[in-house]
Amino acid sequence: MTSPVGRTRARGVETLSLDAPDTRNALSRALVAELADALKQADADPGVRAVVLTHTGGTFSAGADLRDPPDPDAFVDLLRQIVQLPTPVVARVTGHVRAGGLGLLAACDITAASTGASFAFTEVRIGVAPAVISLPLLLRTDPRALSRYYLTGERFDAAEAARIGLLTATGDDVDAVLAPVLDGLRRSAPQGLAETKRLLTARVLEAFDRDAAALTALSARLFSSAQAREGMTAFLERRDPSWVL
Repeated sequence: MTSPVGRTRARGVETLSLDAPDTRNALSRALVAELADALKQADADPGVRAVVLTHTGGTFSAGADLRDPPDPDAFVDLLRQIVQLPTPVVARVTGHVRAGGLGLLAACDITAASTGASFAFTEVRIGVAPAVISLPLLLRTDPRALSRYYLTGERFDAAEAARIGLLTATGDDVDAVLAPVLDGLRRSAPQGLAETKRLLTARVLEAFDRDAAALTALSARLFSSAQAREGMTAFLERRDPSWVL
């Protein structure tokens, strides 16, 4: 069986690619488990100075796989792992990001996207809420912007994503944008990177310790509700759910 996560290495940078383009890199049980394992292996290797998280196909991630969703606890553990990993994690996006995929971006230390990328918190449109992904998002993204995009599910572009703090940078050539970032990480001492990241992520990890259990329970409750079943069925059948006016 082909792994849903590709791995390559170049000059101390481990690139992990979400590689399930047939499902728009939806977060399935297998993809979440494989990504967690790949991150653990990369961090354990002293030759890795940074991890780049990217994708194949036109979508970084469409969010939870509605046919094979990951356990909420496993997804929370993955987000925490990215935040807590001593090795810096850099997101490289050249396509679209939806729902849970935005949680992956928010967990990363540095995020860059091409100008053609698009973003949307689509949870409300299927009857759920952006619950566990709020653990990294609420402390790293403009709260007034989140109020709008959480509640409406609207799409927004890379320039707006950068303005509200979801992206570190954007440009026509995302690799050109990331070149000085990766050069800087390669020149940095592992101890310096790890301890600096610890300073930067302390408040986010406090949010995980305080709120993860409640938000995981909320996510599980919403996904098992009648409205969510209708919303997910409508999405898979490519029709409007019953509540659309």
